[in-house]
Amino acid sequence: MPSPFPGMDPYLEQAAFWSSFHSRLLVAIADIIEPQLTPQYYVEVETRTYQSDDSDDALLIGIPDAVVFSGRSTASTPEQAIAEDVSIATLPHPERVAVPMPLVVNERYLEVREMVTDEVITAIELLSPKNKKSGEGRIAYEKKRRAILGSATHLVELDLLRGGKPMAILGMRGTNAYRILISRSHIRPAADLYNVSLQQQLPNFPIPLKPGDPEPIVPLQEVFNGVCDRARYPSRIDYRLPIPPPALSENDQQWAEALLTPFRQ
Repeated sequence: MPSPFPGMDPYLEQAAFWSSFHSRLLVAIADIIEPQLTPQYYVEVETRTYQSDDSDDALLIGIPDAVVFSGRSTASTPEQAIAEDVSIATLPHPERVAVPMPLVVNERYLEVREMVTDEVITAIELLSPKNKKSGEGRIAYEKKRRAILGSATHLVELDLLRGGKPMAILGMRGTNAYRILISRSHIRPAADLYNVSLQQQLPNFPIPLKPGDPEPIVPLQEVFNGVCDRARYPSRIDYRLPIPPPALSENDQQWAEALLTPFRQ
């Protein structure tokens, strides 16, 4: 069963689905790029790791727990039994509490590298909820983003999340839900921005390489549909439920309600 939405499916923005969708989509993009590259290049799946002390558990569903507490035995030890029988002053029983533990977060991204030198030619990023929320995830990503924008590396940045604070883009006129930024190093600060609404299909976009080399094209809607089909997301999503936050515009809400009517009868 395909997604009822023509482009991005907002139900995938839920924490229960996003972690797996993030990984699957990036790997699928890498697979669609690789056959289009000349032997001069290769594409690699990389991982950015940082510690987060974010207490918002809703963003962490799908990420393995860093710590598992074992159950405390209810049986008394011999030493405890002796202590309880002796009528002398004893230490008060402490309350068992927990301390906040830093969570190690791994975020995948892609790099197109030159075969001979291993130089990173293009970085391809798919933003995560933590990148768009205040905290370590945003700090780590913004630091890397600044480094890329100050270098000779191209940046392709996909934002398929309606929620959170968008990354800084100057001169952006559109206010659509989703954004794909193509920043070629040799024409910065100018960049190309695909502004995509919930009601539109996801666009095809190029992967910039060295000047004069043919650029791979990512047919994002085709890649997205393939990921949804292989992961069976539409069969796992309950479209009878309300669309996850943030709230849609009045126009998008009316459009979505009509689109989802067959699932709610």
